[in-house]
Amino acid sequence: MSEKPDNALNTRLTPVNIGSIVFAIILAGAFAGWAANEYLPANQLTEATRSLVSVSMAIVATISALVLGLLISNTNASFVTRAGEVTALSADILRLEQMLRRYGPETDTARRTLRQYAEHKTADLFPEDPRDVDLCNPSTYELLQQLEDSLLALEPANSRDQWWLGQAMTLAGKIGDIRWLLAQQSAERTPKAFVGLLTFWLTSLFASFGPFAPHNLISALALTLCALAVSGAIGMILELEQTFGGLLRISPLPMYSALSVLRDSAARSDYPKTLAHISAPRRS
Repeated sequence: MSEKPDNALNTRLTPVNIGSIVFAIILAGAFAGWAANEYLPANQLTEATRSLVSVSMAIVATISALVLGLLISNTNASFVTRAGEVTALSADILRLEQMLRRYGPETDTARRTLRQYAEHKTADLFPEDPRDVDLCNPSTYELLQQLEDSLLALEPANSRDQWWLGQAMTLAGKIGDIRWLLAQQSAERTPKAFVGLLTFWLTSLFASFGPFAPHNLISALALTLCALAVSGAIGMILELEQTFGGLLRISPLPMYSALSVLRDSAARSDYPKTLAHISAPRRS
């Protein structure tokens, strides 16, 4: 019962919603400083005050720019890494299927289980509804364990079969490693408290622009567009962290291609007839 409010809260606090909230806060700070221009006495808006505020806020601007740049670089690198892991997963599945086919008909059960694992894993990573992404589906992992058990039950007849079996076990282990990597990396998120601190820095920076900005349409548009730009950067960082379930998602094409190859293998006469039909995954 206690998990429902947390899940509902996470559903509401999407990257788009957080970016919109950050935009509203920064813009409110900018126009609060802009409006303060009319209420502050003239002796508070001297050229010396302007210079002091500009120098002080330059420090905040530098820190904010460095942090934003670092976060964008790190999240983009993480996104690319996970995309590479998905590609590696599809390649390992294809290579394992080819090894099992060359081993002989004794691997028919293992090949059937591998095909089922590929279908389930694709559905877990790329469901029709992005909110249904499941990186730790236990039933899918059980299929991988069944595959490993099927390989362990094989009895190589010669050194050739022994080599193929050893390579197949290594690939099955790599597939399992990628499963755990994707699951563990999904928990690496920017702390919400840090996002709040960065928002405070940016709000303070934009608020410092207002008292010395002229009151005209160009100034208002400049403040609005700049606030939209920095809040959009924060939203993009949070989107990249989601990897599978956000607006910016890893391409499912490698896994779809792997399933297509498995479907072609299933149509061959030397493949088990029970695998003759494989339904193509729906693209979200």
